[in-house]
Amino acid sequence: VNQILLFLLVLTVCAILYNKVHQVPSALKNETVDLESPEEIEEEIPVVICAAAGRMGATVAAISSIYSNTEADVLFYIVGLKTTIPHIRKWIENSKLKEIKFKVVEFNPMVLKGKMRQDASRPELLQPLNFVRFYLPLLIQKHEKVIYLDDDIIVQGDIQELYDTKLAPGHAAAFSDDCDLPSTHEMVRSVGMQNTYMGFLDYRKQAIRDLGISPSTCSFNPGVIVANMTEWKHQRITKQLEKWMQRNVEENLYSSTLGGGVATSPMLIVFHGKYSTINPMWHIRHLGWSPDTRYSEHFLQEAKLLHWNGRYKPWDYPSVHTDLWENWFIPDPSGKFKLTRPDS
Repeated sequence: VNQILLFLLVLTVCAILYNKVHQVPSALKNETVDLESPEEIEEEIPVVICAAAGRMGATVAAISSIYSNTEADVLFYIVGLKTTIPHIRKWIENSKLKEIKFKVVEFNPMVLKGKMRQDASRPELLQPLNFVRFYLPLLIQKHEKVIYLDDDIIVQGDIQELYDTKLAPGHAAAFSDDCDLPSTHEMVRSVGMQNTYMGFLDYRKQAIRDLGISPSTCSFNPGVIVANMTEWKHQRITKQLEKWMQRNVEENLYSSTLGGGVATSPMLIVFHGKYSTINPMWHIRHLGWSPDTRYSEHFLQEAKLLHWNGRYKPWDYPSVHTDLWENWFIPDPSGKFKLTRPDS
């Protein structure tokens, strides 16, 4: 027994001496790892934006505004149809945007077959690229967090700030509430725009009433999205959105004659009560709802992002606050895209 105890004591002493001898090198080694760790390496910010035929000047202006106002490492995913991709690629590569990091992604409109109800009142809302936001995880594979932007926007702030938007646990996306900015309420009333679910869903239909969503619930705008791809896939958001698209084909639950957004309505249903919010100044919208109603210049200068949602686009005429948009527009080297102005 004494021999065993002595042996264990010797082992203990040896272990203590070993730790003391190796303690300094070990600490130095850890410190070296910390110094070389990629903690300070900037995270790549993926921004998804569409390039639709006839609207590519919008895409270029949006990209130009983002790139010019940030030092962040931005990777642009430019989504287009097979017929439009060569044009937007040539535009970028033959302009001052040739320095940006970008990938061109082809969207196959066949995924929408049988999921869209034809609506003659605003056929432009049925363009396939309006539904790209439904399929983000299928188009963008390697990123945990993604920003989606409509093409009719310009960014005046640092896109890093938008990317840093916090999403609550269990939320797949963050949007801007349509009731979140008092400064815009007068604008909304003056152009007769709806900002509640009543303006987007047909509450005469039993399927809509069965959702249990009050018609006075504030809507949100999916023209600017900060999305968590892990949650999106886990909750099967794309499948849920497709389900409501198919139900609309069968039951006409919403249409462009209501809120003017056939891509908005399914998102309002699927994300009801399950989304985080974006800083209101990061989505000043309704600039395209009237050719006459204007915001104050001071207010617009303070805004981080401007959105010309509505019929009156800043590359067409008539429209408002076109000077702010034209600051970022880059002429088409091929000459195919031209601004529409009173003297043109």
